[in-house]
Amino acid sequence: MRAYYVYLLTNANHTVLYIGVTNNLTRRVAEHKAGMHQGFTKKYNVHKLVHFETFPDVNAAIAREKQLKAGSRAKKLALVHINNPTWQELAE
Repeated sequence: MRAYYVYLLTNANHTVLYIGVTNNLTRRVAEHKAGMHQGFTKKYNVHKLVHFETFPDVNAAIAREKQLKAGSRAKKLALVHINNPTWQELAE
């Protein structure tokens, strides 16, 4: 059975958040770290994985991605803090 992932990345200074969906989390994070694709994550050097969720269905993963993207930064940071209680963001 295939798994799908919704993931949150940040940069070294924790000033930027990025949300994405993939079916291979390891590969996708490696692509972000290598700067393989032009765009937001390469421009802002966003490649530090701070949160992910697993889904059995791609439609559920996409729905969750949209839900997270529509939420406030505070809600996203609260989600990150659940699994990373010592993580400190620098920008509010």
